[in-house]
Amino acid sequence: MKAILLAAGLGTRLKPLTNTIPKCLVPINGKPLLAYWLEKLDKLGVSDILINVHYFAEQVEEFVLKSEYRNKITIVRETKLLGTGGTLISNKEFWHSSPTMVIHADNYCEDNLTNFVEAHSKRPKKCDATLLLFESATPSSCGIVELDSDGTIQRFHEKVCNPPSNLASGALFLFSEGVYEKYFSHFKQKSFYEISLDMVPLLLGSLYSYKTPLRYIDIGTPQAYNKLQTELLAIHKPA
Repeated sequence: MKAILLAAGLGTRLKPLTNTIPKCLVPINGKPLLAYWLEKLDKLGVSDILINVHYFAEQVEEFVLKSEYRNKITIVRETKLLGTGGTLISNKEFWHSSPTMVIHADNYCEDNLTNFVEAHSKRPKKCDATLLLFESATPSSCGIVELDSDGTIQRFHEKVCNPPSNLASGALFLFSEGVYEKYFSHFKQKSFYEISLDMVPLLLGSLYSYKTPLRYIDIGTPQAYNKLQTELLAIHKPA
């Protein structure tokens, strides 16, 4: 299994913290967010990891160079942002022939993802990919899904008023081998696409779901970031 960590974004919503650091390297309880993902993927047995970079690319490259996992990491620098989906298309040679996890590296995830991988292995035959879900306290700011009786995603509502539930997309996917050829091969190389807007609609009816019971947070705003830091500090505070 391979993994793609999407880490090129500008982190605009998280300013001023991201005025000097890329969002994937902001400290969470004293450790860069990207470090959590690399440790998690290594424990899962992921063989190869691709990280795309753009904003403060040099900082991410320096971090990876010092990482104990550097030998399994490929860094791709985007001189022009391609969007989350555009990165997948432009790096199809890396992942199209292997089961691949696709992760937004600016999310904080407490799940070790072993049950997520297990759920994917037991997905319905009609499904070619699995999406991690979580319960959101602010569903109108998320992509909200509707499921059928066997957990397959049938509808996707991207940041709408009055969403039908609070079951939100974690934007963390596991694609089976062959997903690129079956669903995405018509996309143009080096073009801008977003996974949620351009690719998820093509997967509806073929996208299985796994709901994490643990904390899963987009730390994209100062409010969300500070709230998480406060919660973690309280948990790990010495007695």
